[in-house]
Amino acid sequence: GKLKKKAAEEVGIKSYDVELPANVAQDELLQVISDLNADEDIHAILVQLPLPSHINSDEVLASIKPSKDVDGFGPMNVGRLCLYAKELLAMPSSSPMGESPSPSSSTSLASSFCAMPCTALGVIAMLQSLDMDFRGKSAVVVGRSRIVGMPVAILLQALDCTVTTIHSHTANPQSYLSRADIVVAAIGRPEFIQAEWLKPGAVVIDVGINHKEDSTAKKGFKIVGDVDFEKAKHVSSSISPVPGGVGPMTVAMLLKNTLNLARASIGLKPMETFR
Repeated sequence: GKLKKKAAEEVGIKSYDVELPANVAQDELLQVISDLNADEDIHAILVQLPLPSHINSDEVLASIKPSKDVDGFGPMNVGRLCLYAKELLAMPSSSPMGESPSPSSSTSLASSFCAMPCTALGVIAMLQSLDMDFRGKSAVVVGRSRIVGMPVAILLQALDCTVTTIHSHTANPQSYLSRADIVVAAIGRPEFIQAEWLKPGAVVIDVGINHKEDSTAKKGFKIVGDVDFEKAKHVSSSISPVPGGVGPMTVAMLLKNTLNLARASIGLKPMETFR
């Protein structure tokens, strides 16, 4: 939360915290979101996950107005991601939005802006920065969470990769990883992916943030990813570090989503998603 707030201040985005007790009633939380939905000065709403166990997270996320759903986790925007990922990635060139909005506008769902999950966008932006040709590349996504694994797999498919998702029930994950040109690790297991499992020259994006015991560290642990970085960096052509890799990109995409939701609210095209 603090990193997001600091980043917003640095780029001139006003952010407001609504802090509620852990035992808040679901109806009270939903009322807060309803009030923010109705506030024209608010362009983006983010619910900090995970929520307490007595709260129905799906219902809370679904209550956010799709045009203010900055994380893209609500069912409307997840559906649009599934159906129109290729069109969304191509924005703003594909967007026909004019200079001023109209309640009767017939702009199709395929060509109007919606926010996509920030970490997934950050992963794609990092891959895009390598100027690689994605068409036909073998991509393996390790993990299938709704926050990272699922949207990353959808976006890679939209870029014409051949995508395989592996997870905790996948037998012999090494057999998939050894053929992958692109690996996105988001399984939440410290240094699970070994260097010898990787195809030489693979591009590796490590989304994992895990604590690993380290008696030499001041706090008694160090932060590591899902990939054995020190060994994998000698096998891969590019690999993102942990920390300092995907994390800052997630915050950057949150800011870009916020800006684009604000632009969409007054009928302007989104800024370029990448680069």
